[in-house]
Amino acid sequence: MEIKDLIAIGTIVAPQGLKGELKVKTDSDFPERFETAGVRWITSPSQKQPQPVDLLQGRQIPGKNIFIIKLAQVCDRNQAETLKGSTLYVEKTEKPYLEPGEYHVADLINLEVYNQQTGENIGIVIDVLSAGNDILEVKLHKQPEIKTEEKELDISKISRISKRKKVKIKKPKPVTILIPFVEEIVPIVDLENCRIEVNPPTGLLNPKEAEEVE
Repeated sequence: MEIKDLIAIGTIVAPQGLKGELKVKTDSDFPERFETAGVRWITSPSQKQPQPVDLLQGRQIPGKNIFIIKLAQVCDRNQAETLKGSTLYVEKTEKPYLEPGEYHVADLINLEVYNQQTGENIGIVIDVLSAGNDILEVKLHKQPEIKTEEKELDISKISRISKRKKVKIKKPKPVTILIPFVEEIVPIVDLENCRIEVNPPTGLLNPKEAEEVE
């Protein structure tokens, strides 16, 4: 099985107890992926090729996006410790049934975003955030210019040690905008043609001032 044929559903963050149970953090909206027994796939920090594992059972911690699961191949806490940081997957062909108007997050990533009012291709979806309603994070194709101030360096104030330090150059973070994923603002999702169309209210497509990060 290849990674391209799988969907990531969670990350193993810690052992749970002494009998090999695992604590999994997830953003999945489908608890059955952790509660229904069957084959799952796993990659670890040391093993990037997906390996099949047998999920025996699972339960959600109330109020949290955390599941406690038991894999047939993991019998004790020592084995569980070795899986910290591993990623769990299901096959893409095993997508749960969706109601009309519902979408899998993986299907929305990399969709091109068009402004219905102008026809302009404004950007590409890079993430889907959860905050009450789902929110599309869109990286703009037209990145605004970022003005940086050049400061004169006073060499007299630099110690002999600091002179040997390498100077880190700050790179601008790509500018993104957040679009509420509601039908009034995103009336068209065309998965076949890899595009969505937005009908934005005034000001929605104006990016905030770009932040600089190291």
